[in-house]
Amino acid sequence: MFELILRTIDTEIERLQKARNLLAPSPVAPVKRGPGRPAKTAVAVKSGTKKASKRTMSPEARERIRQAQIKRWAKSKKST
Repeated sequence: MFELILRTIDTEIERLQKARNLLAPSPVAPVKRGPGRPAKTAVAVKSGTKKASKRTMSPEARERIRQAQIKRWAKSKKST
């Protein structure tokens, strides 16, 4: 009984595959792309999220970075 069901399913699969091959021919070779990042398209630009706001640092953070850089310069000057 199960063998009959399996044979019926197999013949149906074969029939569907033949029909699919008639409707959709085998795929053609993929398009060869050149090196590098693909160009942006108008759709890709429009679909992006809204522009991110410019990130700013607090004056305290800028001062900490400035002081750290001064220390690095002093250290490199001292070792020379």
